[in-house]
Amino acid sequence: MNNRWLKRVALIALGLFLAGPMLCLAQSESEQYEYIDLSNPFLRKIPLAIPSFKNVNGTPEEESLSSSSSKLLESSLAFTGYFKILDQGAYLFDPRKDGVLTPQINWGNWTVIDAELLITGLFELSDGRLAVELRLFDTIKGKRILGKKYAGQPGDQRKIIHRFCSEVIQYLTGHKGMFASKIAFVSTGSGNKEIYSCEFDGYYPQQITRNHDISLFPAWSSDGRFVAYTSYKGGKPDLYIKNLAEMQEASVTEKGINITPAWVPGKFELAAALSFSGDQEIYLLTGTGKIIKRLTRMRGSDLSPTWSPDGKKIAFVSTRSGKPQIYIKDLVSGNARRLTFQGSYNTQPNWSPRGDKITYSSMVDGRHNIFVIDIDGFEPLQLTRDSGDNEAPSWSPDGSMIAFSSNREGPYRIYVMTAFGTDQRRLIIMKGEQTNPKWSMNDFKN
Repeated sequence: MNNRWLKRVALIALGLFLAGPMLCLAQSESEQYEYIDLSNPFLRKIPLAIPSFKNVNGTPEEESLSSSSSKLLESSLAFTGYFKILDQGAYLFDPRKDGVLTPQINWGNWTVIDAELLITGLFELSDGRLAVELRLFDTIKGKRILGKKYAGQPGDQRKIIHRFCSEVIQYLTGHKGMFASKIAFVSTGSGNKEIYSCEFDGYYPQQITRNHDISLFPAWSSDGRFVAYTSYKGGKPDLYIKNLAEMQEASVTEKGINITPAWVPGKFELAAALSFSGDQEIYLLTGTGKIIKRLTRMRGSDLSPTWSPDGKKIAFVSTRSGKPQIYIKDLVSGNARRLTFQGSYNTQPNWSPRGDKITYSSMVDGRHNIFVIDIDGFEPLQLTRDSGDNEAPSWSPDGSMIAFSSNREGPYRIYVMTAFGTDQRRLIIMKGEQTNPKWSMNDFKN
């Protein structure tokens, strides 16, 4: 019967192949819960139990893939900072002997170890096809709240687990999470500053540029197909717009410097700081590098634009008042206002995808640290302190986390933390130093 179930799911998956490399069959309760309040800086981590998956055939290959999948599920959900993953040594449940469906679960086995949420899995690998059933339970109410079935190839393991993680976070928070996103960054591992990318958790780092010179300020287009950046490969800082699929580039090589690109949300346009008119000013460009119009007109340098989610405003760094400060300009009215007043050197703004906050780097007692400020300019919140220099903050696509670079352990590395500064940890270790992280704002479904 198990093989028949596998074949049935696989056939449906093949019939809907155009929807993606794997099939997800939804099974969920109609009632929606409010488990996680993302606006709460004192968020309590929810105790979550993830026992090993129950395996259908028990072959060594199936056991190995199943075990690595459950560990991936644990680490991916723990990455969010929302959950306290309970130690499997405390479990009173053996998935290889007991059931994984709602009528077969003894809720007391889980509440006695303080688990409030439970995820069980049924795992089958047969004839080169993978079938996975994953379910999320509320142990307090004793009911299933989310269930999904997936079919695909063994190589789809990571996509399947992260697809389910996205479903869990979507259900519990109303946001998809960051599991299908990527982070671009600068690394000196090749001997030069080149642009790289990795998945949200640091997995699978890949080199994007091979310019054999200084490359900086990576920026993702909204659809993830293009990365814009600044490079000195032409002898001075110019902009390059790279098509990642075709590995072709357009360039902006106006007189002077051409730096700090930022893509317009949902459009094939970007803003950047150009100095051909004298001071650095911010211009709007097409996705192929043609100038559309000038966005700022003030004395002093304007650079490092970052867009509001609706594309109607930009925040940017300006020296118009003397030292670098962050300003916001409404592109409809043309009005600009100063946002930051505390600190004499505030740079590298990044607008939250939820639209309500901006994170930035500020000099404090001779060190760079990460701050967050409401767009209305209320009291800024300092997120890093007493840990070296911390720079270049970038929001995750759901606004729950911030990536940044820090030299707190010696060489600059990429770190992540929650939006409230908790759970700060290193993302990746590579040869050389890593700086300038930029989180993509889209899902990569390839």
